[in-house]
Amino acid sequence: MPARDRQRNPYVNGLLAVGLPLLIVATVGAQSGAPSPQITYTKDIAPILQRSCENCHRADGVAPMALSTYEEVRPYARAIKQRTGVGPHAGVMPPWYMEKNIGIQSFKNDPSLSDEEIAKIARWADSGAPRGNPADMPPPRTWEDANTWTIGPPDLIVKLPSLTVKANSPDWWGEIPRVQIPLDEDRYVTAVEVKEFNDVEKAGNGRQTVGGRYVFHHLIYSTRMSPDRRDLDDPTDPTATGWPVHEVGRNADIFGPEAARLLRAHSYIVSDSAHLHSNGRDTTSHLEIGFKLAPKGFQPKYKQAGLGLGRGQDIDIDAMEPNGQLHSYAVLKQNTKILSYEPHLHAPGTRMCLEAIWGSNIETLNCVGYDHNWVRGYTYTDDSAPLLPKGTIVHMIGYVDNSPSNKNVPDPRNWTGSGNRSVTNMFLELGNNVSMTDAQFQEEMMKRRALHPGADHFLGCPLCSVADKAPVTTTQTQNQDQQQQ
Repeated sequence: MPARDRQRNPYVNGLLAVGLPLLIVATVGAQSGAPSPQITYTKDIAPILQRSCENCHRADGVAPMALSTYEEVRPYARAIKQRTGVGPHAGVMPPWYMEKNIGIQSFKNDPSLSDEEIAKIARWADSGAPRGNPADMPPPRTWEDANTWTIGPPDLIVKLPSLTVKANSPDWWGEIPRVQIPLDEDRYVTAVEVKEFNDVEKAGNGRQTVGGRYVFHHLIYSTRMSPDRRDLDDPTDPTATGWPVHEVGRNADIFGPEAARLLRAHSYIVSDSAHLHSNGRDTTSHLEIGFKLAPKGFQPKYKQAGLGLGRGQDIDIDAMEPNGQLHSYAVLKQNTKILSYEPHLHAPGTRMCLEAIWGSNIETLNCVGYDHNWVRGYTYTDDSAPLLPKGTIVHMIGYVDNSPSNKNVPDPRNWTGSGNRSVTNMFLELGNNVSMTDAQFQEEMMKRRALHPGADHFLGCPLCSVADKAPVTTTQTQNQDQQQQ
């Protein structure tokens, strides 16, 4: 936890003061007690790998090597120890960069390892990576194929045109041909996933990163009704629906029924912001967009909303700067539920934090590490998603390392500013959010209170403790603070 947050929370300081002697006593006790049982692959390590690693590290998977059997895993024991022990930073495996010592910690589809599991892997590798009793081996996981959709079988799949990227091609950024959606009636979408399909060999191709497997870096797209290009490029088009950005390594987006997005019948998928790069070999590739549809006649409870966070034209990162910071503020004009948090930086980016300011209360919602090679989105569980009243100031902090210690930066001797290329920079929050009326907001907060009876503080919900009272404004909160002082 950053020192600033510890200063705001004397309770944490008390825990630190009490916890140190307890840790010493526990360590001495462990040294004097019976030896710890041996950690083995079959009993302890295989279940961890099956749950959190095999979705990529399997035969015909996207990762450089399979990790489904002891014979496959044993040569990488030391590397697995190193990569799982990196912490919430670039390079950690599985790629989940959420810092676990601050902020909200309940997320959907969280593949990360616990501290205990990381310690088990380290002990196993350090003890020679023993196989163990074959009878302890869990049943093997079964996978349909490498192209299985994580959202389940989509109700609708839209295939975009194929493109060929030559082995020695420079990066390309621009517009792709629009595609009409084969849908006969308007439907709402509860989840969406974008997958790249190409002719790169699935195994034995020497790839070292996900980027070496694919050629699409990102696709920013929307759906619109008019086939006229001028209308398609018009951001004020009332028929438009925005969709989450597809990025290499990005996970699926789950909206849920309450925040479902409208997909209009016979509308077009439109993008003037596709970024392709060479992966070192001639590659023909296309994207497929899978939609999970709500039942016919469904109407969502809430409306899509944005936080309005980010900086575009005024990014200023000095050459050889290892500890740069970027800041963005926005005032919420409507009650907002943050469904997911997705930091977006470029090569120098190392970390992003999201902070909520309500009256005199300042609370860090989350801090996450950042790896431009593998972008992640973090979807909150339904009962942990931040509930922020209108008037809340949201503050986003980006941390950048433009120095030789950051291997993602081509040449840290250069000053860098904003731009679309990976050698330039962005500072955005790309998560999903919904707005609520005052009545809906009160209802949602009361549900949160019912889940945690007796609680006097709700992380990410500054008004949950007074949800059954009259709505509180920022001015009222500030006046109360002044009276108490």
